[in-house]
Amino acid sequence: MFEQFTHHRIPTSGATINLVKGGKGVPLLLLHGYPQTHVIWHKVAPLLCDRFTVICSDLRGYGDSDKPPSDPTHFTYSKRATAQDQVEVMAALGFERFFAVGHDRGARVLHRLILDHPERVEKAAVLDIVPTRTIFQTVNKELAIAYEHWFFLIQPYDFPERLIGNNPEFYLRTKLKQWSANPNSFTDEAMAEYIRCFSNPATIHATCEDYRAAATIDLEHDEADINSKIQCPLLVLWGAKGVMARRYNVLETWRERAINVRGKALDCGHFLPEEAPEETVDMLLDFFN
Repeated sequence: MFEQFTHHRIPTSGATINLVKGGKGVPLLLLHGYPQTHVIWHKVAPLLCDRFTVICSDLRGYGDSDKPPSDPTHFTYSKRATAQDQVEVMAALGFERFFAVGHDRGARVLHRLILDHPERVEKAAVLDIVPTRTIFQTVNKELAIAYEHWFFLIQPYDFPERLIGNNPEFYLRTKLKQWSANPNSFTDEAMAEYIRCFSNPATIHATCEDYRAAATIDLEHDEADINSKIQCPLLVLWGAKGVMARRYNVLETWRERAINVRGKALDCGHFLPEEAPEETVDMLLDFFN
């Protein structure tokens, strides 16, 4: 995976971030979600390298990026702090302005990045999410069952950490299977990387902190700028066989938060970059070009 890419570790003001970089052209930042790493982009990134300088980074707390100590307010793993990492990473690479794509938690980080640093992002794409605030305001039985991890992971330390840590590979494989329409989309090599990284107790704790932040300080930040809309063009993609498609009018939820929105559902589950890589690339190329 990522044979034509170079590996880097870049220190920011809050963490050292692990990433791979390849290609040439306009900078394009790709951000992964839970419980994965930058490896989710291994089918997509090589197809983008002819037109973009592609940067696939591990969010703080995930993969081989640093896991800074958590704090009682959960700010350390807030989307604001995590987004700041990525802005500093791109600046260190010489990119003050860039395109960006986020999947799952990475899309939530990207949402915050666009609001906090609107001058940095020229265009953005979010994959298979609606805004965090919308999720918490519209929970019903169907969503609570499908997204039970949102409420499990936010329980106080160290209840979820101990349960997941008892068998992290089983937990990870179960979640990937539950949220995908085609579990065979995950290659053995990618799965081995996910298991390696997620088996680290520090990663398990950090990723729980990510969700604890989402239910506390992230909501405070969202409420504080509820009247601020995303200014840059926004592409929204989601899996037609996933929870978001069943539960929400995905485009309409984003039109409440952004000025210029377009998008569509792809024929897959939650993991668009692995379940429908070619279709995902086609949509990204059309949008960013």
